[in-house]
Amino acid sequence: MAPINQENFDYDLVVIGGGSGGLACAKEAVQFGAKVAVLDFVKPSPRGTKWGLGGTCVNVGCIPKKLMHQASLLGEAIHDAQPYGWKFAEPESVKHDWATLTESVQNHIKSVNWVTRVDLRDKKVEYVNGLGYFKDAHNVVAVMKNQTERVLNTKNVVIAVGGRPRYPNIPGALEHGITSDDIFSLPHEPGKTLVVGAGYIGLECAGFLKGFGYDATVMVRSILLRGFDQQMATMVGDAMVEKGIKFLHKTQPQSVEKQADGRLLVKYRSDDGTEGSDVYDTVLFAIGRTACTDDLKLDQAGVVTAEGGKSDKLDVDSFETTNVPNIFAVGDVLYKRPELTPVAIHAGRLLARRLFNNQTDIMDYADVATTVFSPLEYGCVGMSEENAEAKFGKDKVEVYHAYYKPTEFFVPQRSVRYCYLKAVALLEGDQKVLGLHFLGPVAGEVIQGFAAALKSGLTMKILKNTVGIHPTVAEEFTRLLITKSSGLDPTPATCCS
Repeated sequence: MAPINQENFDYDLVVIGGGSGGLACAKEAVQFGAKVAVLDFVKPSPRGTKWGLGGTCVNVGCIPKKLMHQASLLGEAIHDAQPYGWKFAEPESVKHDWATLTESVQNHIKSVNWVTRVDLRDKKVEYVNGLGYFKDAHNVVAVMKNQTERVLNTKNVVIAVGGRPRYPNIPGALEHGITSDDIFSLPHEPGKTLVVGAGYIGLECAGFLKGFGYDATVMVRSILLRGFDQQMATMVGDAMVEKGIKFLHKTQPQSVEKQADGRLLVKYRSDDGTEGSDVYDTVLFAIGRTACTDDLKLDQAGVVTAEGGKSDKLDVDSFETTNVPNIFAVGDVLYKRPELTPVAIHAGRLLARRLFNNQTDIMDYADVATTVFSPLEYGCVGMSEENAEAKFGKDKVEVYHAYYKPTEFFVPQRSVRYCYLKAVALLEGDQKVLGLHFLGPVAGEVIQGFAAALKSGLTMKILKNTVGIHPTVAEEFTRLLITKSSGLDPTPATCCS
């Protein structure tokens, strides 16, 4: 393919950030003849943790999280196996080894780091291991490991720097706490752990730690899973309590003090003024993330962050363009966009196609499916029940719901108390489906296919006329007949009729 008209620029595109979105954009752009460089540099966490090329998802996000979640599920499966006829000489001797897990997880991550480097080389994307900042709108400076600086002159820039976990502004938090940046490579057993924060990252971490046999407590400032359907969020929490995970509601930490024995004394205060304290081996903060825009010197390129410069995130138009015409942004650095790896990847690819292949498709940020990998998983796509009612009015929305019993749970007599799903739909006509919510095993695998259906205009009429695959948990969506407004019991009487 003929090279892009470079107009005397050294590069057609410089991408700042070697995570999912930035890499996808860079690799797509070179296919159309663009000359591309990717800058990536990982600042160590306050604890000193650092990692290789690939961004949050590969190194300290989705991939190690899913592996540790899987490790936790395997622990449950071992106990389930006995009533299914599998015999162990000493079942009580089955225990988890943290060091083996972290070594296996880190070995996999390092292999992905290597494959990512090779892939960039093969695709002729120049990789620069340097921290980027703007000299001006067309010149990006890479600060190398030895503190030398290299200037890259480019026609276009994509900001894909993502974010990093925040710490609370309390004594001892930074010195003694860890975040998701550190947990997946922690060099010692976490032991009794306090997780501060009840977003999906906090709940997932608490879930797999409890699965390995560690004492886990979640400290909740306000609500669980802000931004998600709150009925489902409450049920996720209740299912975690059933697993033995403790919750401190309406509570905030006040200080973290290291004691003589090395353990951490956490003092906390509830909304009603009640004060308390407890001692933990590990304190993990999962209270939100901050976009990595501070180092970029955006003002030198004329880029203004969201909320008129008050936010650390970037506002973009429907073409991912910032307020400077040749500077774009994708991924978790964006303001009020889903912070999800596949979103960043898709947006990055579409951006490259528009810039270098005359395509016009734009990113659709609506109805993006996601899953919380809590012990009992929660998958959803589309609108929450409360958002649907707020937009269309409670009298215009119908909710179909049901409890169900996974076949796999019967023999080991696992709890089915929180296995539940619902469809949020418009009341009129064929009842267009606005949102689907599923709490139960393999929720991500279940919700993915239904996400495509919802994007295609799924209605309750179509859903009811879809024949399920029996016996699966996904088929439960095709068996939704009871509405909340009917007041009928949504508990199933039998599985096969």
